[in-house]
Amino acid sequence: MNLRQSIRLLTTGSLALTAGMAIMSAQASSHREAPFITENPKVDASDFYMFNSYEAGRAGYVTLIANYVPLQDSYGGPNYFTMDDDALYEIHVDNNGDAKEDITFQFRFTNRIRDVALTVGGQSVSVPLRQVGGIGPNVTDTANLNETETYQVAMVRGDRRKGTSAALMNSVSGATTFVKPVDNIGNKSIADYATYAGNHIYTVDVPGCGQGRMFVGQRKDGFAVNLGEIFDLVNTNPLGPVNGEANTLADKNVTSIALEVPASCLTRGSDPVIGAWTTASLRQGRVLNPKPSYASGKKMKVSGGAWTQVSRLGSPLVNEVVIGLKDKDRFNASEPKDDAQFATYVTNPTLPALVEVLFGVHAPQVFPRTDLVAAFLTGVATLNKPATVAASEMLRLNTTTAAVNAGSQNNLGVIAGDAAGFPNGRRPGDDVVDIALRVVMGVLLSSADAPDGQLPYTDGAYVDANDFDTAFPYLKTPLAGSPN
Repeated sequence: MNLRQSIRLLTTGSLALTAGMAIMSAQASSHREAPFITENPKVDASDFYMFNSYEAGRAGYVTLIANYVPLQDSYGGPNYFTMDDDALYEIHVDNNGDAKEDITFQFRFTNRIRDVALTVGGQSVSVPLRQVGGIGPNVTDTANLNETETYQVAMVRGDRRKGTSAALMNSVSGATTFVKPVDNIGNKSIADYATYAGNHIYTVDVPGCGQGRMFVGQRKDGFAVNLGEIFDLVNTNPLGPVNGEANTLADKNVTSIALEVPASCLTRGSDPVIGAWTTASLRQGRVLNPKPSYASGKKMKVSGGAWTQVSRLGSPLVNEVVIGLKDKDRFNASEPKDDAQFATYVTNPTLPALVEVLFGVHAPQVFPRTDLVAAFLTGVATLNKPATVAASEMLRLNTTTAAVNAGSQNNLGVIAGDAAGFPNGRRPGDDVVDIALRVVMGVLLSSADAPDGQLPYTDGAYVDANDFDTAFPYLKTPLAGSPN
């Protein structure tokens, strides 16, 4: 029995809320998907990847990549795209199937201004730029930077707020503070950005787990989607060639939080399956300072109170095209253990009906859509379903599935017979848009239930493993603001 047949045989009447979770993936990544997050792009999670590392010599490791601050134009000076030092960025891992975090990696950022000044007409005057000369290639080559960005990382076991916390440590220096490279301003400021950024890949001691690797910095956005036409009432041919449309995000950068850790660090007991998602939180209270002064440490806003989650992402596009507009902020503030509250939106998915109306194809008429449960809510039996599982939206990965090298990956993942691909985790080269379109239109159903389920649905923006590096952190060097 193949994977597709296995999925078809999995049904459940009580967990139909997953039906919509597949649709979430069917348009774009999570860029500006909720009203509040449009006002706070620095805490906007845009993509989350989790996969068994396929870099040569890294068997037994899992890579997790959380992207934030989407839609970055490479020329976005003079301030570019720092992280929010009033925010808490987190990657959560559930290793017992109860939809609650068992391990959390917490990232906090600190931005500091040097207040570089020039003497002009006998007066010392602060410069308006982030840099006043060449930068790099070494981590310590920061003399010409007017603003620096560092970060610290804690690993929390148990509840994210009440569990036991310990810091990740630089394996070479023993430091617990890490330097984030400045964005790719341009080739005059940073002559060799690839080398400069590569020097910010750290070997780290992960508490209780041995060594891993870590990188935080700007990357070229790896997500591919025909974004504008998709959201213009699917103003494209969903049966057109898989590479027949432009990738709207091809000229954008993003900020990546990337970790590679031993798989044994993330699993529990004999169960090799983990689930994971990423979040960002802000302090509950915020007061605007009418007399800010960055140089003196007096910010425009002063924050305090409990952490409040404002962004959440597991599988791509959950909040973007399934959750009703009135509840998008509520979804971003929610946790997987509470996903039943959104059942109304997902038991009767709207995307297939929309595609049917717009293009005359036949949407599946089987309700609830139990074919989607295994792929997007509980995991697929014999592939990535935990021994016990609470229905919830997150990426799930079987850490014992053999990684497939970049040259042999199928960008349609599991539905094309590549068990190491989406939805068994997610690799950068998995075309999750096309995968999800085909699943939601019924590729896993019989022809009687989904007459047009075997059609090659696509958004036309093609992506595969060849678009990425074959080594950590996999996402490519960001586009330069000044390429010449």
